[in-house]
Amino acid sequence: MDPINLIVAINLFVSMSSNLSGAKKGMKSKLSNVVKKPTTYLQKIPPNIAALVLILTIAAIFNLGVFDESIKQEYNYLRIIGLILFIIFSWVQVSSFKALGEFYSQDILIFKNHKLIKLGLYKYLRHPQYFSQILSDFGVGLALMGYIIIPIVILIEIPLFILRAKAEENLLSAYFNEEFKEYKKKSGFFIPFIG
Repeated sequence: MDPINLIVAINLFVSMSSNLSGAKKGMKSKLSNVVKKPTTYLQKIPPNIAALVLILTIAAIFNLGVFDESIKQEYNYLRIIGLILFIIFSWVQVSSFKALGEFYSQDILIFKNHKLIKLGLYKYLRHPQYFSQILSDFGVGLALMGYIIIPIVILIEIPLFILRAKAEENLLSAYFNEEFKEYKKKSGFFIPFIG
């Protein structure tokens, strides 16, 4: 197996295992504790696209849906850049989920005891989980030279996660009102201090 593919596989397994522990903590919250859960296509489609990218990543590790070996060798520097992006941002995502703790959810919702998380990465970014998902998926597409992964990330995942983040912001703004407005002034949307 190609060394970059092997490193991707190891990092994918370890980071997903770590994400699982963060997700379990958040999923312990019962749906009966939910105050508000908007009905929108943004509840399911963006996570399903992320799951599709995961399946395509696993296929690409085994050289399915990737450019041939000569192109991989010619653009090896891009593969290394992609690998670095993938490793860094897969762990930024783990950190984001862990920071959310009991308020982590796959859905856009507000719990009865919901608190606005403004610590760690959330001090600077309002949506580090989506930003890191996009960059890690783009990075893994480059690292594996996945000709299906990269267009999906650019054309579908980025717009959907931006829309989903905006839907979350609308919900948080309505629930936290002034606290969210103050937080928004001090933090960036996807990039620190911007938006």
